[in-house]
Amino acid sequence: MATLSFYGAAGTVTGSCSMLEVGEQRFLVDCGMFQGNKTIRALNEKDFPFEAAGIDFLILTHAHIDHSGLLPKLVKHGFSGPIHCTAATADLLSFMLLDSAKIQQSNTERWNRRRQRKGEEPLEPVYTEEHARRTLELLTPHGYETWFEPGADIQVRYWNAGHMLGSASAEVKFPDDPSGNTMRILFSGDLGPEEKVFHPEPDAETGFDYIVCESTYGDRERDDYTLEKRRDNLRKELVRGLSAGGNVVIPAFAVERSQELLHDIGVLLARGELPETTVFLDSPLAKAVTEVFIKHAGSLDDVELDESQLFRDPRFRLVQDVEESKAINRITGGAIIISASGMADAGRIQHHIKNNIWRSNATILFVGYQAPGTLGYYITSGEPMVRIHSKEYLVRAEIRRLGNYSAHADQGELLDWIMERTPVAGRLFLNHGDDDAREELARLLSERGFDPEKIVMPRMDEIFELVAGDAKSKGRLPERIPQAELLSDWNNDYAALVAALTQRLYEAEDDAERRRIIATLRAAL
Repeated sequence: MATLSFYGAAGTVTGSCSMLEVGEQRFLVDCGMFQGNKTIRALNEKDFPFEAAGIDFLILTHAHIDHSGLLPKLVKHGFSGPIHCTAATADLLSFMLLDSAKIQQSNTERWNRRRQRKGEEPLEPVYTEEHARRTLELLTPHGYETWFEPGADIQVRYWNAGHMLGSASAEVKFPDDPSGNTMRILFSGDLGPEEKVFHPEPDAETGFDYIVCESTYGDRERDDYTLEKRRDNLRKELVRGLSAGGNVVIPAFAVERSQELLHDIGVLLARGELPETTVFLDSPLAKAVTEVFIKHAGSLDDVELDESQLFRDPRFRLVQDVEESKAINRITGGAIIISASGMADAGRIQHHIKNNIWRSNATILFVGYQAPGTLGYYITSGEPMVRIHSKEYLVRAEIRRLGNYSAHADQGELLDWIMERTPVAGRLFLNHGDDDAREELARLLSERGFDPEKIVMPRMDEIFELVAGDAKSKGRLPERIPQAELLSDWNNDYAALVAALTQRLYEAEDDAERRRIIATLRAAL
């Protein structure tokens, strides 16, 4: 008998972490950081809902921080077992975890300065660079489609997931009972689209007892596209934005998304299809990751530029230094500025947005999913004013979206991938998606003939007993976060209220009206 627990990415798209208990053995599949509003980010600082030192080993699907970002915290609290992953994932983590640790330490130092002024006790960072270095020593790389045995009578093999460099779906099998029957479980990890530069479409075996599948885009279909059509759409957006005379600012994740954009922009520049411009990639992590892509260039698919040209156009500026990053903010037009994070909720991108979003000739171009509660979500939702670094900024820039750079499979691709893995003897667990996405995906699977009784949408911290082709919920641990606050919390409401109030005061006819507005609000309070 085995149990399967969901300690993250259940009803949300971050913090991926599942636990399998097989006999006396306990292991995790991913251990990711929570991202989004302040309430859900606070989970990163809280205790794990399990004993870290009691975990025997970990199966990692890929390097994205929402799947790997709490590994050093796990080590900090006593985990010392092997972390199994692909070779490319190990290469990426050698930069990403150290970068994440620096962010944890920097954020904590900033918070502690505020706490000191209030006479409060200092906080510890979630983890430090030393914890990240100790984590890197535990990485154990494997190839695709090759069985390895991380525990007694437990076998695992990786399948290409097509999501990012080194991404994998993890197939796990182990004896189910003394008679020798074998239980097979497939963890999808994050799945990539069928059309994607760098990687082939996702693949895996068929016929499992259980499948745990992501559902990020379970309620969304992208427009049909080819890589060439996507590149042409990017060309149109960049020509449009640069022709307006301002900068084009692109929030993009440092890993994969930035490299895809650099590749496509490099192709367009090589063809002479863009106005003369300088392209800034302002992210120390993105620069390091780009070097990993160059290292693995021989394994990449659909790359139009040869290895000697890949990411090496003379008009590219890969920025690391803080002063060089600040200098970009003095450029008022004619530049393409790519910076992390992709949802604009942290990092250098916030400085570039606040220096351009009030300019009517500037363009902010979003190229990926914007989770509720993030700055990118509010900007793309059409808010006339947004709050950045505790200040309000009018949105005068052109806000544009380009949907076909997502690293996630869309609704139709998720449906196809799941149906191609059938039959499923036990249950299909839909995780890594908000409730709307999971419910719509479940409905459409039922229309395709998948038994709706076999579809489960686990809640955060819910535990299931896996027995004889069935899964029985054993309930949830005490609530770490209200389910209603997984997507938006009072901090989001407050920021939206302040921005709306500032905008209303700005639009008022005179000071008398402004005073009436304030008096009405005070009376309501």
